[in-house]
Amino acid sequence: MAFASYETQEAALVLSRPPVPAPTPVPVTVPAGGRAEARRAARRRKAGRGRGPEGLRRLLPQAMVVVVLAGGTSAFVANDKAVRLSVDGAPRSLHTFADDVRELLDDEGITVGDHDIVAPAPGAALASGDVIVVRYGRPVTLTLDGHRRRVWTTARTVDGALRQLGVRAEGAYLSVSRSMEITRKGLTLDVRTERTLTFMADGRERVIRTNAATVREALAEAGITLGAQDTTSVPPDSFPRDGQTITVMRITGTKEIREEPIPYTTERTRDPDLFAGIQVVERQGRQGVRRVTYALRTVNGVKQKPRRIAEEIVREPVTQKIRVGSKPLPSSVAGADGLDWNALAQCESGGRPGAVDSSGTYGGLYQFDPGTWRALGGKGVAQNAPAAEQTYRAKKLYVQRGASPWPHCGRRLYR
Repeated sequence: MAFASYETQEAALVLSRPPVPAPTPVPVTVPAGGRAEARRAARRRKAGRGRGPEGLRRLLPQAMVVVVLAGGTSAFVANDKAVRLSVDGAPRSLHTFADDVRELLDDEGITVGDHDIVAPAPGAALASGDVIVVRYGRPVTLTLDGHRRRVWTTARTVDGALRQLGVRAEGAYLSVSRSMEITRKGLTLDVRTERTLTFMADGRERVIRTNAATVREALAEAGITLGAQDTTSVPPDSFPRDGQTITVMRITGTKEIREEPIPYTTERTRDPDLFAGIQVVERQGRQGVRRVTYALRTVNGVKQKPRRIAEEIVREPVTQKIRVGSKPLPSSVAGADGLDWNALAQCESGGRPGAVDSSGTYGGLYQFDPGTWRALGGKGVAQNAPAAEQTYRAKKLYVQRGASPWPHCGRRLYR
């Protein structure tokens, strides 16, 4: 469109001007140099005529073409940026038309993940002279002083990873060399930092710096030997912590054998021929005997509680067997039901079924002697029988002998 415009203007100028008279012929003198020199002179004259107004009009469209082309070239050059890209420590210079860092990385086929570092940020605009750094994350399975965890680092060596993770490596034990390269697949690293331990042994305090994996190893470094029964206040194979105080326990021990009783059990069987509340021991129980071995020890000179370590049965216990009456007791005895048996019991024993006199001969609510009690059908002694049974047998005795068995309190039956 720019060219057509200039051509139209040029045509208008030509039509508006009056005709130009033909130039007067000028004699041409051939220079001394011959025809070649003459041709050069003619070209110079022709060029001189082209610099007049008419020549300028003819050069104007060509000049506009040059200007347009120059403008496009300037825009092309302005969009081209010279940047420096470093990927995992490998730098290179390049030219790019990308507008921001993300576009540059896409153009270069570089993919980054959540654990990778890109600086400037992917959304940052690009300008010529910028430096873009990409550092890939590497997984490290780190066991630090006994604690295992998975971490990420952009360092390419173990030494760099330790510095990046803030792990104090001076005096530490490392499972791999500090100069070992970490690939993008990662590695497994065991680190035991140097720690301060205090040992209390044989009345002395010993402080050491160690990167030992166990208390036992630290003991050896401290020059402390454990005897066959000796131990420490923490398990010898446990991991020693920084600042930990560990006591060495010197142990001496002996054994002691003791015989201990084994209680017998009691087996009760219901007997329908015995009145309820009556119990008859059919077989007496007997305790067994157990032989027990105890470990006796002293820790740093102090006796400890005996510890049972073995036992054997010397004699088995014998089960006691008892027959328990289940036959209902009669509550009525002809000729004795209307009497005041409660008053008699209060007088004889204070109303206590288990009462026994001072001589140990008479017992129960009504103070039966053993012979009379058994003659009335009772078992054992009266004071061991239920109150209802005692009253029943007292009524039977009254039917046989009246109130005479109770010379001092018998009159209370008749109130």
